[in-house]
Amino acid sequence: MRPWKLLLLLCLFLDTVRAQPPALSFDHYAIQVEDLNTSVKFYQEILNLQEIKNKTGLEHIRWFSLGNALSLHIIEAPGFKNPPEKGIHLALNTKDLDAIVKHLRSRDIYFENWQGDANTTNTRADGIRQIYLKDPDGYWIEINENE
Repeated sequence: MRPWKLLLLLCLFLDTVRAQPPALSFDHYAIQVEDLNTSVKFYQEILNLQEIKNKTGLEHIRWFSLGNALSLHIIEAPGFKNPPEKGIHLALNTKDLDAIVKHLRSRDIYFENWQGDANTTNTRADGIRQIYLKDPDGYWIEINENE
């Protein structure tokens, strides 16, 4: 093969390789909140999330473990008001949804199913039971029994 043809094939191959972006994986979920202490208390006491080291060192940010090296970043932004719709939510899973429901009821925490019926679960089309609740800033959180 002539050198110029080899060079042309090499350039075409490299161009094809460069066209593919590198693989991505989930790292963290960040939310802005009105009052950091109120939100931290909710995520610790109601959802039992464990606080982890905030590698930014900034006092208006706190980090919580979501398991498997994933994290939730809570960022205080006074005056921020933008509660999303239910379809935009953080989803957490548990092996015992009934125990979560009992815990929420004991703390007088309102929850509902996807349809909006208060204090009850629903079963998704894939057979997974779930509930929805809001954090102090209006962010929706799904809790389900998906393993």
